[in-house]
Amino acid sequence: MSTSGGAPAPGIAAGLRYMVLAAFFFSLMALLVKIAGQRLPSAQLVLARSVVGLVLSYGMLRRAGLATWGSRKDLLVLRGLAGFVALLCFFYALTRLPLADTTVIVYLSPAFTALMAALFLKERLHRHEITGLLLSLAGVVFVAKPSFLFGASAGSLDLFAVGIAVLGAVFSSLAYVTVRKLRETEHHLVVVFYFPLVATPASIPLMIPNALWPTPLEWLMLLAIGVFTQIAQVYLTKGLHIEKAGRALSMSYVQIVFAGIWGFLFFSEVPGVFSVLGAVMVVAGTLVVARSS
Repeated sequence: MSTSGGAPAPGIAAGLRYMVLAAFFFSLMALLVKIAGQRLPSAQLVLARSVVGLVLSYGMLRRAGLATWGSRKDLLVLRGLAGFVALLCFFYALTRLPLADTTVIVYLSPAFTALMAALFLKERLHRHEITGLLLSLAGVVFVAKPSFLFGASAGSLDLFAVGIAVLGAVFSSLAYVTVRKLRETEHHLVVVFYFPLVATPASIPLMIPNALWPTPLEWLMLLAIGVFTQIAQVYLTKGLHIEKAGRALSMSYVQIVFAGIWGFLFFSEVPGVFSVLGAVMVVAGTLVVARSS
């Protein structure tokens, strides 16, 4: 099964390239979500992203001459549902937490992915991966800085939002593992298509009660969120088709760096010592996972 047309030959270099590009475009998406989410509800942002992605995905499928629905509809729908919940959690957290901190927490997903790959794909779980998961979880504690551990002066984050971000990481890992399984039967464009296909109708009932009419600038941001996320999803799915789940996702931790840059430039967010230490621990955890994947 071909994973691309005219793309770099599969291998470690190609997988690395795809995952870094995905990280860059995801960071741009996160920046726009944080800006637009200052007024628009999270579900409305998810719907906009999904509608744009649905149109683009369908166009890419038709252009490639591929069958639309795939053969493993059960897994494709599961991938779509898991991705939808993960995206909703991520968008919610972005509007309530610093950009870099949210990205760090979401990067628990590589460690969770290794765990889920062991449970559902029967990939062997090494001690290194367990160590990486525990190290990443400890890193999130340093980022969140709960007052009952660090004291009120440490600047604790909204722990409910932190919990939502962690939940998003769990569902992201489920989506990633499903993508890994689907590479056996489906073209990556079919897998990408099912994400917005499921997320679009799922987000409508959540969006309706609090929907607001976007300003012209917000319309542009909503369009850009959809386009950037679609580009990132294509690169992410291609990368996951090439590399093992834990290793592929650990390659994209550079998104934390991108998020830190955008947070500083656009929101004057300067991570504290605990946040930096936590980010280092999460990144170290993902690298430990990569070593054993």
